[in-house]
Amino acid sequence: MTRKVADCRKYPSESHCTLTISGEEEEVLRAATEHAVSVHQHENTPELREQIRGLLEDEKAA
Repeated sequence: MTRKVADCRKYPSESHCTLTISGEEEEVLRAATEHAVSVHQHENTPELREQIRGLLEDEKAA
């Protein structure tokens, strides 16, 4: 299974967040959603989760 990555550095924010999350897709989606809600004050909605899912990238091999 291909690991996925969510990288806040790719998206401008007032907090200049540098968090990167990697793992299996559902793990990353869950963690990135929790992060978006708790740090960036987004509302936890199905639309937010789908938006985050669309932004996930495959992790590049080391």
